[in-house]
Amino acid sequence: MHHVLLLEPFYGGSHKQLIDYLVEILHAKDIEVTKITMTDKKWHWRLRTSALYFAEHIPKERVFSCIFVSSVINLAELIGLRPDLIKAFKILYFHENQLIYPVRKQQDRDFQYGYNQIVSTLSADVILFNSLYNMESFLVNLNSFLKLMPDYRPKFLPEKIKPKCAVLYFPLKLSLLPVNCKPSSGALHITWPHRWEHDKNPQEFFQVLFDLIDCGLNFKVSVLGQCYSEVPDCFNEAYIKLSNHIANWGFQKSKESYMEILRETDVVISTASHEFFGVSMLEAVSVGCYPLCPNRLVYPEFFPGVIFIIQNNNCLKSLNNFAKDQI
Repeated sequence: MHHVLLLEPFYGGSHKQLIDYLVEILHAKDIEVTKITMTDKKWHWRLRTSALYFAEHIPKERVFSCIFVSSVINLAELIGLRPDLIKAFKILYFHENQLIYPVRKQQDRDFQYGYNQIVSTLSADVILFNSLYNMESFLVNLNSFLKLMPDYRPKFLPEKIKPKCAVLYFPLKLSLLPVNCKPSSGALHITWPHRWEHDKNPQEFFQVLFDLIDCGLNFKVSVLGQCYSEVPDCFNEAYIKLSNHIANWGFQKSKESYMEILRETDVVISTASHEFFGVSMLEAVSVGCYPLCPNRLVYPEFFPGVIFIIQNNNCLKSLNNFAKDQI
């Protein structure tokens, strides 16, 4: 009988959604599953040290036919610490890749994060990415990333890794709520449903809203998404400046209330500088929101041609046009 081991060092958000979905699917097929997770806190430390935790907590008396891990774990370290796992078929899933993770200065980049992911790919039997953009950006940037090494650089890594790579889009369990097809009246409802972190570029989004106020535009805003221990200062400033326009503010504890807010939304916006899939944008579009997002990252892959892409600072103009349609 097959026995699958699921490991997730950052069990929250989309990482949790995927693991829970896999458990559901595997149980439906009567496949035995062992799930071991860590909390979704301090991802830097999860990426550095989670292999040691899992090596200590994976049952030694069990034989696994397959191991499914996210790229937050150093798979090479895990196999080195637990050589009894080497015979299992190893699947590595990339929610994101560290080779092009945005940093303000190149010297701020922690080489170890990307290096961990590279050696993990060499240890895996199959490497899955949640989007074509994620896979291609990883493979294309392998050699340039390794040039950060002063000497003794490995050769031919893309040729070794690429044959094992494939795209498996993140499985979305879409809401059963009906799509909002009725034209809105009154204030334009704008929603920003992303993590409260710098890589989602919230300051650019809030600046657009401040400009809308200066233009006298009638709008309301919902700022959703998870926040962690360090919240960018721009959120406190925005909460004060946008006080007369706020419809919802903060993480929604239930999926139902979150999806209901999306269903009431007219326009969903991303200003991200780091996005490999974008669960929240796709969920919003599924219930009738119109997406405004950058012409970069994964967005052209999911919203080709027919979707208006923010370009050359024309977000303000686009929202003004949407607002006129509300009247």
